Amino acid sequence: MDRDTIAILDFGSQYTQLIARRFRELQVYSEILPPDTPPASLRNRPLRGIVLSGGPDSVHDKKAPRCHKAIFDMGVPVLGVCYGMQLMSHMLGGEVKKANRSEYGNALFEKKGDGRLLRGVSAPTRVWMSHGDSILKPPAGFSVVGSSGTNAIAAVEDSERRLYGLLFHPEVKHTDEGATVLANFLDACGCRRDWNAASFVDDAVAKIKTQVGNGRVICALSGGVDSSVTALLLHRAIGERLTCVFVDNGLLRKNEAAQVRQRFAERMKLKVVFADASKRFLTKLKGVSDPERKRKIIGREFIEVFKGATRKAGKAEFLAQGTLYPDVIESTSVHGPSVVIKSHHNVGGLPKNLKFKLVEPLRELFKDEVRAAGLELGLEEDFVYRQPFPGPGLAVRCLGPLAKDRLDLLREADDIVVSEIKAAGLYRSLWQSFAVLLPVRSVGVMGDFRTYGYAVAIRAVESADGMTADWARLPQELLARISNRIVNEVRGINRVVYDISSKPPSTIEWE
Repeated sequence: MDRDTIAILDFGSQYTQLIARRFRELQVYSEILPPDTPPASLRNRPLRGIVLSGGPDSVHDKKAPRCHKAIFDMGVPVLGVCYGMQLMSHMLGGEVKKANRSEYGNALFEKKGDGRLLRGVSAPTRVWMSHGDSILKPPAGFSVVGSSGTNAIAAVEDSERRLYGLLFHPEVKHTDEGATVLANFLDACGCRRDWNAASFVDDAVAKIKTQVGNGRVICALSGGVDSSVTALLLHRAIGERLTCVFVDNGLLRKNEAAQVRQRFAERMKLKVVFADASKRFLTKLKGVSDPERKRKIIGREFIEVFKGATRKAGKAEFLAQGTLYPDVIESTSVHGPSVVIKSHHNVGGLPKNLKFKLVEPLRELFKDEVRAAGLELGLEEDFVYRQPFPGPGLAVRCLGPLAKDRLDLLREADDIVVSEIKAAGLYRSLWQSFAVLLPVRSVGVMGDFRTYGYAVAIRAVESADGMTADWARLPQELLARISNRIVNEVRGINRVVYDISSKPPSTIEWE
């Protein structure tokens, strides 16, 4: 169906994805597009409004991104946020200059009059600023409807053309009443509030039926929530014409392969081809220490095993993947991709020469929306809210040379960490919590005997999206219980440490 849509033109702000997420939380579909998206392309959408995001540039920089001036005459409301407000003012004849004093962080905002987007907002209210330019004079037809301590012009609007500008960021949590401001913009756009898990599932099923027709689909099922929701959507749409392929690479968590079989093949009645390639992977990885080599070997072997499994699955024209919206956004980055810190965790990307047509029903969704869709499709809550797990599996949590005996130690220790954190009622509040086996052995004593065992690091972090993370302040009693169980129950480990580094400067995974 045609969904009311808000288009967000991305000028490079670190908060752009937050704008999209906030609108979706308010039950309106939004999508992020390059800043120079042509008006003709925007008109091809069920467009209700446009947002110009913030960004790190000054409007006076020669290489600063621009939008087409014609978008201001499309007849839909336009909201400029921070750089977006400055750009709109600059392009429409206002005066924008470098500020005498930059404004970053918390500020008090005072509304003036009855600005359309500021209805119901307190005066004053706390907002979040992040800019180095100021607007000295708004364009003709604009009224000043708000100010801050260092900027006399912090909010503007042209009520006749429905053009709005905010110098602060309404999308961040540091802006106390940002949700009210964004909801007011949606009202000004006349948006229906009908974007939710149920409507997405119905829409996705209809799209799959149209795309696939009478064809057959193979789905790469990893056991994670993304591929699982993808499989369930396809199963609802085409039933027995879906075959899932699950590859056991020997790098999974304790009992994970058995759980996948029980959940999807036995309980949910999906057709699943199970490829047990654990010996093959472990033979290729034996003794490998370098994390990038691990990833490349796993990726290469996965492709070969998957090819063989698809032959067993039978002839199919389509391949389903659990691509998410952040993956799509990154492919259309304004300033290009970020510096590569390490290969992406989700190795096993499939080559184009497999000659399948892609089906990607989740490419419009953020992670939290995938989880909501999973619940709608009948996945149990414990599984839906399972913490992220890297594509290379335990290979990147078993530091140093890989070997089956070391992986088995890690599997047991990791299971203890997760089970104790769940028992303490903290699992859902953490982004990730797991064990890392270190390539370090130390002397210990158990009873009257000397031991020389491995050390394990416990990693537990809090995060909203995995982009940044802070180490979790787990209760000392919980850490003591985890440590005691590991050294007593996992023969070969005699020391446990806790990782108290945040991201940045560290990463969440150790490799």
